[in-house]
Amino acid sequence: MTHDESPTARTLLLLEMVQSSPGVTASRLAERLGVSERAVRRYVGILREAGVPVESARGPHGGYRVGRGLRLPPLMFTTAEALGLVMAVLDGHRDAADPADPVGSALGKIMRVLPESVAGPAQAVRKVSALVPDPDAASPAPDTTAALVQACASQRRLRLGYRTGPDREERAMEVDPWAVVVRHGRWYLLCWSHTKNARRALRVDRVTAVDVLAETHETYAPPPSLNPAEALEAHLAEGWAYEVEVIIDAPADTVAQWIPRSLGRPEPIDADRTRLLATTDEPDWYADQLTAIKAPFRIVKPRELREAARTLGRRLLDADRER
Repeated sequence: MTHDESPTARTLLLLEMVQSSPGVTASRLAERLGVSERAVRRYVGILREAGVPVESARGPHGGYRVGRGLRLPPLMFTTAEALGLVMAVLDGHRDAADPADPVGSALGKIMRVLPESVAGPAQAVRKVSALVPDPDAASPAPDTTAALVQACASQRRLRLGYRTGPDREERAMEVDPWAVVVRHGRWYLLCWSHTKNARRALRVDRVTAVDVLAETHETYAPPPSLNPAEALEAHLAEGWAYEVEVIIDAPADTVAQWIPRSLGRPEPIDADRTRLLATTDEPDWYADQLTAIKAPFRIVKPRELREAARTLGRRLLDADRER
């Protein structure tokens, strides 16, 4: 800390130190600011005159802290802190991007006083809508999320480091990022993978590196009329090991109310019957999901799903037996 900083600068630095280290002593503040303890007390007085409730306590466990007053003291966030705050709010409050919502309004006030270098990435993340959180969902790194959101906005090709599972080795992928989507607390990057030459939905918490490809200056355009949330739901229903076909004695619009798009694609056979097409890696789990159907249905394939449904049915029948 240099001695040629203005009293105003030292006062604001002191406030930041007190905010980040409640209970910090005058001697510690003096050491970090490069001033005397008398000067520290003078800067504290300036803050109090400005309405910032800086409290002090004597004794071996005493020190300075910002108390609770009628006016909110200036808040100083790092980029990581601001992004983490925005992502936490999005995870728990789906209307945080709406300025008319009380939480969205409060978040907007914080965003407006942040420096542009901090507010820019945070505002980009804020535009991503969140749904109902999944308690088992993993939170991605805020800086990684912000880099992906900004790349989607600028339509720049990326080279990613990515792990397909928690114990898998990292691999490199080149992608055109389309959108970052939050689904039940899980953050996904919807993109076109040039490595696989296919659409992909990547878990953001498994992205280990984000690099904008400097060798290509060409931008790209996402698919026209892309609905990121719907596209993610459709993608999550495809590409698994077992192909599913179920015939349901109900109209397709009604089936869509029972079975979310992430579990399959309902196709009308006629006005009263629907074919549900999907894929799954877990027939036992998928059989449980089919219990949401409130109409007669028949499992055409796979055999593993039929067996799982029979096992589930026997278990439910056993639950009704008198012991």
